[in-house]
Amino acid sequence: MEENNKKMKVLQICHKPPLPPIDGGCIAIKNISSGLINQLESIKILTISTLKHPFNKKYYSKTFLEKTQIEHVFVDTSLNKVDAFSNLVTYDSYNISRFFSPDFDQLIINTLKTYSFDIIILESLFTTPYISTIRTYSTAKIILRSHNLEHVIWERLAKESINPAKKIYLKLLSSQLKTYEINTLKDIDGIAAISNEDKKKYLELGCEKPIVTIPFGIDIQSYKPTKKEKGKPIQFFHLGAMDWKPNLEGISWLINEIWPIIKNEIPHSELHIAGKNMPKWLLNDSLDGITNHQHVDDAKEFMNEYDIMLVPLLSAGGVRVKIIEGMALEKAIISTTIGAEGLDFSNNKHLLIANTPNEFCQKAMQLAMNPSKIESIGKDAREHVFMKYDNQIIITELIELFDSIK
Repeated sequence: MEENNKKMKVLQICHKPPLPPIDGGCIAIKNISSGLINQLESIKILTISTLKHPFNKKYYSKTFLEKTQIEHVFVDTSLNKVDAFSNLVTYDSYNISRFFSPDFDQLIINTLKTYSFDIIILESLFTTPYISTIRTYSTAKIILRSHNLEHVIWERLAKESINPAKKIYLKLLSSQLKTYEINTLKDIDGIAAISNEDKKKYLELGCEKPIVTIPFGIDIQSYKPTKKEKGKPIQFFHLGAMDWKPNLEGISWLINEIWPIIKNEIPHSELHIAGKNMPKWLLNDSLDGITNHQHVDDAKEFMNEYDIMLVPLLSAGGVRVKIIEGMALEKAIISTTIGAEGLDFSNNKHLLIANTPNEFCQKAMQLAMNPSKIESIGKDAREHVFMKYDNQIIITELIELFDSIK
């Protein structure tokens, strides 16, 4: 790292705290923060905290607190039906506007009056309502760290919906978000897209600003695979927060349509599911062969316990962090094409693709009848993550983007 880069001043503005790592977004933010600290020595972090993602100092090391001087403001981002309807009528994007807070805006103003920055990273589209304030009080270049294209998620949810009224609502929401995302492109200086697919989508939207692919990175040395005990039945698993609509849609499909077929063909198999905010119907003890662990404190420990990860996503966008983590833990993974979207992988080598319940069952049986294939896919997957998603390499590429526009 060149000495002048170590002097680069970076402000990271987040829509949720980096810790605890309760979902993929938190992990993605934390890994960017840690990587930049390692290479730049220090950064400054401002974050929104919410009911879903509260800020708690106990999760942060003394070093992290010192190196980031992290500050937060609570913002109530919970859904208000009256405001949501009003925004539909006025054709504004309520999904974005509910993240704007006068108090957080003032924190940004105070920070920019006190410190000078070369680069300001906006974590996700949800922090872009503060661009006007940033431009008023700073000459720093603004980089949007795009976790996904939000309008694509809602567009896909609308497509999958069978409720006519809900379909119309989701289409309107998607249209609002698309308009907002296009307009935002004019107000930033560069984009760090999470995947090549998302980079392509931004270019299709007419993006003329510098854009590079900066995938989700991990410290692979912190992911230690454990060996499965021989003689146990095949254990499938699914891990995901149930307050994210694509996960809820996917788990419903898994339990109602996919799992009954797998269970019929592999009678002694088990399905273990985990995630926060489980709906009541998923807590039913009578679900055949399914154990619901609800929220788990250690996602790595949970994933290490079982054999085959199932990713039945139908409407996601961006990159599935849990797939990368599962690959790092040498897990065999069966995913839909959409679930694996954005990952640079080889089908049947790094993971298996299935898009229908029967295909999920076929892939599951292939693995169940050939345990050595579970092991070989897992080892290839970990090696792939080591080559493509090492956080140190990814942060170097991010800083190169900073250098190109500052």
